[in-house]
Amino acid sequence: MLDLTWPTLWNGLFYPLLRLTFFISIGLFVGNLIESLHWTRYAAKLADPLARRARLKDISAAAFSMAFFSGVTANTMLSEAHEKGDISDRELILSNLFNSLPTYFLHLPTIFFIAAPFIGEVAYTYVGLTAFAAVLRTMAITFAGRYLLPPLPEGCLPCRLDEMEAKRKKVNAVKQTWTRFKKRLPKILKITLPIYTLFFVLKQLGMFTWLQDSMSSNVGFFSFLPPEALGIVAFHMAGEFTAGLAAASALIADSQLTSVQIILALMLGNVLSSPMRAFRHQFPYYAGIFKPRMAMKLIVHNQVLRGVSIALVGVVYAVIVG
Repeated sequence: MLDLTWPTLWNGLFYPLLRLTFFISIGLFVGNLIESLHWTRYAAKLADPLARRARLKDISAAAFSMAFFSGVTANTMLSEAHEKGDISDRELILSNLFNSLPTYFLHLPTIFFIAAPFIGEVAYTYVGLTAFAAVLRTMAITFAGRYLLPPLPEGCLPCRLDEMEAKRKKVNAVKQTWTRFKKRLPKILKITLPIYTLFFVLKQLGMFTWLQDSMSSNVGFFSFLPPEALGIVAFHMAGEFTAGLAAASALIADSQLTSVQIILALMLGNVLSSPMRAFRHQFPYYAGIFKPRMAMKLIVHNQVLRGVSIALVGVVYAVIVG
């Protein structure tokens, strides 16, 4: 039965939502500002020796560096080189996969500063594990390149970087941050507010108690997660990353879920939701840069490698902490 008294509504719904909105706003603005200031410019210096270990040409190494600043620019560089015949289909695929690390780090500040208000200290572990999965993907491509690509000719990475830097549009970081903030915050709140409210109502109606009883045998593929955690997975799959975080936030404070269960649920939701999200959002963008057939091949390879790496990291994490 619903308890809609003011103390229950204030303590269980309104105050948590106000607090969450406040910290989401701060986190989103700070994360976007850090991205706009190109915080990763020094990390890009690692590109040349790493790319050469993978036997990737100078254009691929330059794309890796530029991916720290702009994924669109990096993919445009690869597409142009491929159309000119400078790199083969195989090197294009490997180069695109190689960019997994800088692409992740490009959005790392926003990911973390959005996750932190929702799940608190758990965000450090979750973001750390997904970042480690991105590192593994790049290391795997570095290893594969040594066996799948021919030896390298001499190249000029600084020349390539200077060319692309000159093409990049210069914008005011604060202005760009504010524009992104105004565009992104309403979208996040449209997801967060109804989901948080729904979980409040479901908890009041005893839905999670019923789920616990109905799944007491604890069997099946998801048996390592309690029923509450499956709600996080479901919302992650049905919506965006924020939806899974909103579900986790609504459960983490007043349920029996541990931080490990929250992290595993988010990682499982990440793996299961990623393919659909990629084809919904990534394919139109990739098809505008690469030929449609190649765009599809790149997305498939990306999703397979991404899913395997996150699943592997999640399994190892579960074994170690379990």
